[in-house]
Amino acid sequence: MLRAAFRTVESAHPFTIDAFVLLPDHRQCLRTLPPDDNNDSLRWKLIKKYCSGQYKLPCSPSQTVWQPRYREHQIRDDRDFEKHCDYIHWNPVKHGCTSHVADWPYSSFNRFVRHGIYPENWAGIPDSDDGFGE
Repeated sequence: MLRAAFRTVESAHPFTIDAFVLLPDHRQCLRTLPPDDNNDSLRWKLIKKYCSGQYKLPCSPSQTVWQPRYREHQIRDDRDFEKHCDYIHWNPVKHGCTSHVADWPYSSFNRFVRHGIYPENWAGIPDSDDGFGE
């Protein structure tokens, strides 16, 4: 359902997914938008709307699948981009979902390995002085 939402929204409002991870209680996504387009919030709104319309919760109608919070960050430079990719790919280990980054199936990490960006045994432990944080 989430993949279909991404495809549907991307066809009307283009973007490229640079790095992604889906965890049981949240997702991390790094996307590139077309030049002169900074409306990322519209894209998330449409993705959430698509999924909410497809998924019916068995509980209260007021219950939601999506967290109300949304954090946005504009990448400043190549190093900032790398740090955010590292953070995204380290998330499944950080949150106790897996002990090895490569074992988490809901991540762009293995695509990074296939493209030679990371070695398969990448540890990815962020340096605490690098400004990683939630």
